[in-house]
Amino acid sequence: MITLTENATKHIKALQTDEAKQGKALRVYVDAGGCSGMEYGMAFDEKKTEDEVFAQDGVEVVIDPMSMNFLKGSEIDYEDSLQGSGFKIKNPNVHSSCGCGKSFN
Repeated sequence: MITLTENATKHIKALQTDEAKQGKALRVYVDAGGCSGMEYGMAFDEKKTEDEVFAQDGVEVVIDPMSMNFLKGSEIDYEDSLQGSGFKIKNPNVHSSCGCGKSFN
């Protein structure tokens, strides 16, 4: 299961007001790359039959089966700080990560 913080759902809903993104779910995925070997990605996308679908506070999140192996139990937050603003994934399955927070091992 994936959870979203209140701040994350607020920002996702704000992004979905764009006409091209309306009616699409937030796809969260893991891909090879980054300085630690794997990196997170997010995009608005159509649901696929093999996706796992999570809904929270009116926001749908879809995750493909391979990515779900890495993301199980994660929390998605939106942080606004002096170091920068953006979505952050708090993943209990990560053994190590780089300083940017977008790449992990």
